[in-house]
Amino acid sequence: MIRTVVLDIGETLTRDDRYWGAWADWLEVPRHTLSALVGAVVVDGRDNADALRLLRPGIDITAEYAAREAAGRGERLDETDLYEDVRPALSALRAGQVRVVVAGNQSRRAGELLRALDLPADLVVTSGDWKVSKPAPEFFERVLTVSGSPAAETLYVGDHPANDIHPARAAGLRTAHIRRGPWGHWWADDPEVRAAADWSIDSLTDLPAIVNP
Repeated sequence: MIRTVVLDIGETLTRDDRYWGAWADWLEVPRHTLSALVGAVVVDGRDNADALRLLRPGIDITAEYAAREAAGRGERLDETDLYEDVRPALSALRAGQVRVVVAGNQSRRAGELLRALDLPADLVVTSGDWKVSKPAPEFFERVLTVSGSPAAETLYVGDHPANDIHPARAAGLRTAHIRRGPWGHWWADDPEVRAAADWSIDSLTDLPAIVNP
């Protein structure tokens, strides 16, 4: 039985188009160039931020992020960034008496913007809020603390094998890998990902049937 569903954010709930587009504009490179580099690091199984490091070797990403914010060109997030299935799926889960938690690798600012959208979730929290990021085991310890359910009754949903599926499974959680975004599509049929994921889904609207079969 699944009593709590915990969802990743980027390319699970939200599209990353605006995020990478804003970085490309800030670094003054064509958006297509950065998009292609993101694809390259995905194929290599590397950290997404390595795309920025390929563009600007030695870049201090934290400093550049702060500079963007100071220049009024920081993070933005609104309803148009959500995938269309987010609200229907989360609403259906809560209607089925399932606790819904949103927890992913995002900044504190992204957490504020997400909470302002008033999603049908019991809790929205980010790695910036917790000061610990996936795939660190401590992140998933925090996930279990806020889950309110045992690990075996908590389902973690995400697109990223190394950040979501494998560490969540190692923490004892159930896992669902979503075929969405570059990571989700590229790694969807990888045998190790298939073996680590309890379920492979194409849409968040698949979740209610999983938790309430």
